[in-house]
Amino acid sequence: MPILKEGQLDIISHSAEQSQRLGQRLGTLLRPGDVVCLSGDMGAGKTVFAAGIGKGWGAQHPLTSPTFNLIHEHHREADNQRLYHLDCYRLASAADVDAIGFDDVLNGRGPVVIEWPERIAAALPRQRLWIELRILEPTRRNFIFEGTGQRYEELIAKFRELTFGV
Repeated sequence: MPILKEGQLDIISHSAEQSQRLGQRLGTLLRPGDVVCLSGDMGAGKTVFAAGIGKGWGAQHPLTSPTFNLIHEHHREADNQRLYHLDCYRLASAADVDAIGFDDVLNGRGPVVIEWPERIAAALPRQRLWIELRILEPTRRNFIFEGTGQRYEELIAKFRELTFGV
């Protein structure tokens, strides 16, 4: 078992369905202004996990990969809040974020879920939730959560309690 510090969590998922359920649990806890970064190799399950986040958050339509659009904006019927889903795979550097209106996305109107955040690392807020997804086997994934800042350390603690009861 890995030794983790406060604000970290290490989880093994055994299926895409379980990964999506983990995302759903996290989605129920997100607030406007939260930034969730999903990093990992192609096929690691970032979009599956993001779809779960959207479902748990209450998005009216399922989250799908915004690879070609770069940003999808989702709404929640209950209060018309927004959730932003970005895919930065096609961006070359943090300098490219100006062209997609990244500052407008980070305006606090809704949570922001970013796939391939390492491509724009210099443009990201320092305080954020970073989730590294690793492929272990064809259906098994390792999720390593790391929260930077008090909000994200608390978010991980709430997620751990909701998911594992501890």
